[in-house]
Amino acid sequence: MATALLSTASFLPSQIYADREVTGLLVNLKSSFYGKVIHNRSLLSREVGRTHGGRVVIVSVLGRKAQKRETVIPEPDYRIPVVLIGLAGGLAYSNNLLPAAPVGLLGLLLLFQTTRVRFVFDDEALEVKVGDQLEESGENVFVGGKNRWKYSTFVNWELWWPNFPILVYFKESQTKPEGQVHFFPVIFNGKQLYDVMVERAGPSKTSGPKQS
Repeated sequence: MATALLSTASFLPSQIYADREVTGLLVNLKSSFYGKVIHNRSLLSREVGRTHGGRVVIVSVLGRKAQKRETVIPEPDYRIPVVLIGLAGGLAYSNNLLPAAPVGLLGLLLLFQTTRVRFVFDDEALEVKVGDQLEESGENVFVGGKNRWKYSTFVNWELWWPNFPILVYFKESQTKPEGQVHFFPVIFNGKQLYDVMVERAGPSKTSGPKQS
């Protein structure tokens, strides 16, 4: 097609094409990311046609690339496991061994999970990964399916409590249409987690306008 266009141009006066802007190209360009029609000519960078040996030489037609959001990984936070282990130690010191045992085991479990579990917020989804190399966490042991959920499927979410976050909750429709609920202990930096959830999944009840 390009060869035919250039061959036709060679039979026309070259001065007609000199310094003329190349237009009419890519009028309806489909975006591969959003499925929308891009027809704003200001998005395209065109250079004028230049004559070379009686032919028009099209230098470049460039489109602006869609900008992706950066990946955010909240830092680990050891406050909850440390508090639980301290509480277990206090219970054991006061000879309350029966409640001290489960509290201490929970604290140790969360301490271990804090060193390895990561929430990874990429451009389109939240994914649970493990280790410094961010390896796949496998299938969810409770509801099945991959531990990756698109923000567009979030029905609602909540963080208890923002000042000293203990649990993060969210409900998504990706696992099942009627909605699937997830609870995770907040073993990450609470402010970083809260801010990125608001940005990627929209405001929650606690982050929305206060009722007067």
